[in-house]
Amino acid sequence: MTGTAMEAAALGKKFGWRSERWALRECTLRLPTGRVCALVGPNGAGKSTLLAHAAGLLAPTEGTISVLGTTPAAARERIAHVAQDKPLYPQLTVAETLRLGRDLNTRRWDAAAAERVVDEGDLNRNAKIRSLSGGQRTRVALALALGKRPELLLLDEPMADLDPLARHQLMGTLLADSAEHGTTVVMSSHVVAELEGSCDHLFLLGAGRIRLAGPLDELLAAHTLVTGPAGDLAPHTVVESRTTGRQLTALIRPQGPVGPGRQTAEPTLEELVLAHLRAPEAPALTIDDAGDAEGTEEDDHDGARADATEARGTAV
Repeated sequence: MTGTAMEAAALGKKFGWRSERWALRECTLRLPTGRVCALVGPNGAGKSTLLAHAAGLLAPTEGTISVLGTTPAAARERIAHVAQDKPLYPQLTVAETLRLGRDLNTRRWDAAAAERVVDEGDLNRNAKIRSLSGGQRTRVALALALGKRPELLLLDEPMADLDPLARHQLMGTLLADSAEHGTTVVMSSHVVAELEGSCDHLFLLGAGRIRLAGPLDELLAAHTLVTGPAGDLAPHTVVESRTTGRQLTALIRPQGPVGPGRQTAEPTLEELVLAHLRAPEAPALTIDDAGDAEGTEEDDHDGARADATEARGTAV
């Protein structure tokens, strides 16, 4: 599959006409189809607001957002959205909820996929939704989302109510489904470590703006963890730097050698995200599918990635 699953241009959302607080501001991004994208950021960064815009539940205050080549409203039948509160009808049983999903999605409904998600959790089909635990309600909500057979699946903290075993199992189900059907998945989560190995694209939001965006492997390769003797880090772009005594630990976007006696390594996803969250003033970086980088004035990030690849894991 080729094309764009989600695209925003200078997207902004302000709640209340008298309010000065922007949930999103000048948010620009592009997500190709077929990707599994991690949407991360601190509380209040705008993650839920962005997903709600993509689902067509909110109208922008400024800027634009499109999904699957059209407006969110026009693409509604091709989108599935699981919100944080997992809204379901509490008086219905699990079986009745699945039948409702089938009746509301007449264009296409994958009953086998929905029933598989429910059955893997050993849910009683005759149990009412209000009697289920939070994790069980999450499973029913995900069953409805997958049963819809969407082209774009938007998940807002989908695994928060699940125990580690159920989380691992459902993540595997989502990844297998995405691979088989080419579904584009955008998943927000606070458990960053769980997203590594599952996602191939990253959006990092901070204060309503995009801080990092692009293919995950490209973003990781554009950064280098440096440890060694303290000293000047010029001409590198420093995301975060800490010095303990004479020992330096820093996350940088390298521009050539890092200095004598220093060790380099590629960061993990968690290290990358945490460093940017701890340093909200660090320059933003967007890498498109062609490997081109933009978002900072002082760096040539194509050269940075080449230097990082050559130097990583060695003492310079």
